[in-house]
Amino acid sequence: MTATPARDVVAFRGHPMVRATHRTTIEVTTEEHLTENGDCIVGVGADKGCAGLDPRVRSSIQDGKSRVRIKMVVAGEPFLIEAMGSPRLALSDPHEIVIRKSDFISDRTVAVRANVAAKDIPRRMVAELRDPATVGYLEVEVP
Repeated sequence: MTATPARDVVAFRGHPMVRATHRTTIEVTTEEHLTENGDCIVGVGADKGCAGLDPRVRSSIQDGKSRVRIKMVVAGEPFLIEAMGSPRLALSDPHEIVIRKSDFISDRTVAVRANVAAKDIPRRMVAELRDPATVGYLEVEVP
């Protein structure tokens, strides 16, 4: 019998300053504002940060062998992110969720060794994310 994957969904909104040009990270934040320096931020007003993720998802991510699948859905279009979990992830930041291509760990990091970064998000999706009325989702799943 196959175990049910641990899964959670994070809702967020677009912002006129979304640039999505960062080469190594993707981020969503519960904060409402964004500056030009936030070139990895793809969404604001998220309904949770790392600390708010379902406890089953958090413990699954902290398994040393876990694969983390994140589907970002914007305007009905999916963008798939494959990454790894780590027992070193604290998942304690209440405001931010950061997906990293590197092995860098902070309280904001939800997954490492991702196959993509903000710069890889299709530009039509980024254009949608510049509209504050756009609602997006991060579907975080650990099989």
